[in-house]
Amino acid sequence: MNDVPKNDFNMVAQAVPDRDQELAALEDAAGQALEHARSLGADSAEVSANAHQGLDVSVRKGEVETLEFSLDHGLAISVYIGNSKGHSSSGDLRSDSIRVCVEKAIDIARFTQADKCNGLAPVDRLAREFPDFDLWHPRALDADLTMERALACEAAGLGMEGISNSDGASASANFGLNVYANSTGFCGRRDGTRYDQSCVLIAGEGDTMQRDYWYDSRRAFDDLEDVEITGREAARRTLRRLGARQVPTCEVPVLFAPETASGIVRHLVAAISGSALYRNSTFLKDAAGRQLFPEWVQISERPHIPRAPSSAAFDAEGVATSDRELIDNGVLTGYVLGSYSARRLGLESTGNAGGVHNLVVQPGRYSAPELLRVMGTGLLVTELMGQGVSIVTGDYSRGAAGFWVENGEIQYPVDEVTVAGNLRDMFLAVEAVGSDVDDRTSIQTGSILVGKMTVAGS
Repeated sequence: MNDVPKNDFNMVAQAVPDRDQELAALEDAAGQALEHARSLGADSAEVSANAHQGLDVSVRKGEVETLEFSLDHGLAISVYIGNSKGHSSSGDLRSDSIRVCVEKAIDIARFTQADKCNGLAPVDRLAREFPDFDLWHPRALDADLTMERALACEAAGLGMEGISNSDGASASANFGLNVYANSTGFCGRRDGTRYDQSCVLIAGEGDTMQRDYWYDSRRAFDDLEDVEITGREAARRTLRRLGARQVPTCEVPVLFAPETASGIVRHLVAAISGSALYRNSTFLKDAAGRQLFPEWVQISERPHIPRAPSSAAFDAEGVATSDRELIDNGVLTGYVLGSYSARRLGLESTGNAGGVHNLVVQPGRYSAPELLRVMGTGLLVTELMGQGVSIVTGDYSRGAAGFWVENGEIQYPVDEVTVAGNLRDMFLAVEAVGSDVDDRTSIQTGSILVGKMTVAGS
């Protein structure tokens, strides 16, 4: 095979990458690696080769702080000699570097203890169809335009009365290409673009200062909201936090806004992931088939949504993805597994090597204002802080900020409180899911109302 020199990747700054050319080069690099692994005695092998191009700009108080072009590429290979595994990676796709990378993986495999659960994904589970999910929307990386966008975003926020300072704004564009191939003959291509913008603002002075942010993230540039909208929303969210205070310790309903509600689902995923299960480090071991949520709750995996954050035809091992109901009528139907963890558990891969693909919590009929009225009196949580969640026990305790609600109306902002409970109890205590779905991340959910939690304040 021909060499694939570093400079052959034509992802030049301010140029739209030639997708087919770059993917062909990555496929060639992966083929070189697999061929060399076979020649050195590997019984099987799998390779992931990727290329990335990006532009990131950050500004603060009307001045550009950073402007960064990135052009990265790399290759990672896992080889198997019997049931022994060796893994190595390289940031250089030249033939000599690929050979060295493979040889290191072979050396590691020869000195690694055998594990009968090692190996490639079953051939009959590999993807055979590769639909286009409309994830590729490249445009020239224009540094001047990107700086103007970041500056306009910040200016829109700073122009709002009451905003006293800025913690900065940013705009970015990223293009990613990937080829996964293994020694069974499977070769799959993936591509995706991502455009982001954000703004962080400060209001008040001294001890009364408050800080908040807003952002948008989309596959296609034309789907982004106007940067001025992002800046003004950051300002609005910051200003509404002025005058924040604590509340007395109490047990009340807690309404998690969409940007915080996704964390609850993320904790569920962590607790039913393969590594937590086979290590016996989760409170949801052997929970498949059990009622975890009220009967009306549906959480679905939808890997094939066009332009969605985590759409993919196959997972990190080439296993085909498919729609499934993870929580069906409140019941956990299965786990989140790759091939290795599935073998450890005596189960089959769920096509989740590398993570979940667009988890969607079925929205309810209530809008955000209507959910406040349903809650009556309690705490609306708009920000969570700290890492006080134990997947082993399910204990949940995190710093929070938001708003105190009485009779369905926001009364005043709240900060420096802690919301606490146990995830098992929280899941069962879900009383409503809002229609205000946040679709910017791989977990798409509206607000989630939990019937009762401890709010620790003054």
